[in-house]
Amino acid sequence: MAHPADGSAPDFVSQAADPVREHLATSTGLADFLAGAGTLTLDERRLIADQAKLMLDQNYVHLPLKTAMHAVNPVQRLRVLRGRLERQTETTKPPEWMFHAEMSEIFHSVRDLHTNYLLPDPYARKVAFLPFLVERYEDDQGEHFMVTHVAQGFSAPGFEPGVEITHWSGIPIAKAVDLNAARFAGSNTAARRSRGTQSLTVRPLVMHLPPFEEWVTVSYTDDSGTKRELRETWRIVENLPPFVKEQAPMGTTLAEGLDLDMDEANRAKVMLFAPQVVAQKKALEAGEAAPEVRAGEMATSMPGVFRAQEVRTSSGTFGYIRIFTFLERDVEGFVSEFVRLLGLMPDRGLILDVRDNGGGIIFNAEFALQTLTPRPITPEPTQFINSPLNLRICRKHQDELGAWVPSMEQAVEIGSTFSSAVPITPETRANAIGQQYFGPVVLITNARCYSATDIFAAGFQDHRIGPVLGTDENTGAGGANVWDHEHLVALLEDEPDTPYVPLPKGAGMRVAIRRTLRVGANSGTPVEDLGITPDVPYQMTRRDLLEGNADLFERAGQVLKGLTPHPVAITEATMTDGALRLKVKATNIDRLDVYVDQRPRNSVDLTDGQADITIPDASTAQSARVEGFADSRLVASRTARLG
Repeated sequence: MAHPADGSAPDFVSQAADPVREHLATSTGLADFLAGAGTLTLDERRLIADQAKLMLDQNYVHLPLKTAMHAVNPVQRLRVLRGRLERQTETTKPPEWMFHAEMSEIFHSVRDLHTNYLLPDPYARKVAFLPFLVERYEDDQGEHFMVTHVAQGFSAPGFEPGVEITHWSGIPIAKAVDLNAARFAGSNTAARRSRGTQSLTVRPLVMHLPPFEEWVTVSYTDDSGTKRELRETWRIVENLPPFVKEQAPMGTTLAEGLDLDMDEANRAKVMLFAPQVVAQKKALEAGEAAPEVRAGEMATSMPGVFRAQEVRTSSGTFGYIRIFTFLERDVEGFVSEFVRLLGLMPDRGLILDVRDNGGGIIFNAEFALQTLTPRPITPEPTQFINSPLNLRICRKHQDELGAWVPSMEQAVEIGSTFSSAVPITPETRANAIGQQYFGPVVLITNARCYSATDIFAAGFQDHRIGPVLGTDENTGAGGANVWDHEHLVALLEDEPDTPYVPLPKGAGMRVAIRRTLRVGANSGTPVEDLGITPDVPYQMTRRDLLEGNADLFERAGQVLKGLTPHPVAITEATMTDGALRLKVKATNIDRLDVYVDQRPRNSVDLTDGQADITIPDASTAQSARVEGFADSRLVASRTARLG
């Protein structure tokens, strides 16, 4: 079933009345969309090129790394482009799409999904889509590309989840994916190829020009083995708005680590293939009773952020939490909801899934880690590249950025490339609530994990919280905090000689501003381009894609079965005659150390999993913490607030 050639809405989006389908009915054909695109003047193009050169030359923290690793020079390319623009006139300038293509290519050359040229109106906020999703799996015969989701109402002969794609517009599908991957800025091969697969059918136009082809011809084999072809036209529609509040405190804005392309693509996939999530969110925002969740799932106040349930495997029943994004500006709300969901999980083990999570607010990622481990969390330190402009910004905003200033001032004398390494996340808040889940945890990652999710996965591995099970050979390797051009304008907006100028017609840019370094055994290793290598490699199967990750959950269950839970609970805390009495129950723990107001006060051996502990002279105590040990290894920590 092809879309109408005249650009009108196809049947599959025009026949229904629910809000998402009504929204999709406003989509237009690619040719109609492009007919109204392109209004930048020559002066506006020059301004955009000048601001891009400024950001990449003065703000971009990975420029030395990318120049060395990928043999690119984006600043020189912008100088060349700027020279050509100077020689052009309004009558001789090339079509606007060629300017956007060159700007995108320059930014993509550094292979950094934090560092982007964002297309202006009418491309911004739009997404190009085909009404189905293609995903990859492997078996003994090699790799396969299969349709896994089809938009409601779309139909074609034998075209349904499970059909295998063989060719894409006449190109063998694996080669088509590789050609597509070359257009995207993933930091490593796995990341590029993963993006190449996703972008077969979903392309946010804020990052990428519309497809060159108005339609694709999809060759596929249906369930009966019959070879068929489908010609389908690209459609353009406005994407769903971000699932977060638009206004944000400066602190969370400057602490953002987000793959915008992944965030846009995920919202488009929700719109096309999971409209019930949109309905749940709208109902919650309106104060209405949210629609019922799918069978087996637990209700959450953040349906666009979390999904929680129990999963049954041959190794036992385990908890499962999917974190779709860390882009929630209500940091306290994010952490509180995560803790609440952890409290609903069985203590035998937890599968924590961050696949396809493009990141968000770094605070959310690093605050969440403490809930899963008894060990103190050390947030990842970050560095600016030393430049006069970065130093000027940090001096002006001492409250937020003053910690980096001394080393940047010293760089004038010693010639260091980077500032000192300072965490963005306050260490006290990264350890403020402590461990909340006491079973073993396995983390599932893939090559679309990026930015704040890379930081989360690195912290998970560096603090030895549990094994990382990866469906790709590494994560997306987005090792930075990202600022956009609008924020840079705002940071110096009251200075008359600011070099930043607002961009025209909704154009934008983003740049990796502070690079992140790992801690623990990997201390000092950059995350950028390297990512997180899983402890347990895994290849997705056909059954995973069609039956809700069935084999993946089985493998995760096998990993958890070999690990030991260490639950500990303070069942009673009372004060009598100035003495604090604690009743503690623990499993698989042989020693308890007791701290009152952070001071060590007692240590007891356990034989039957229970202890009655008395701490004298504790009448003014505000908190008590018990730390559980097994074979002299810290395995659990539980805090009780007193008074």
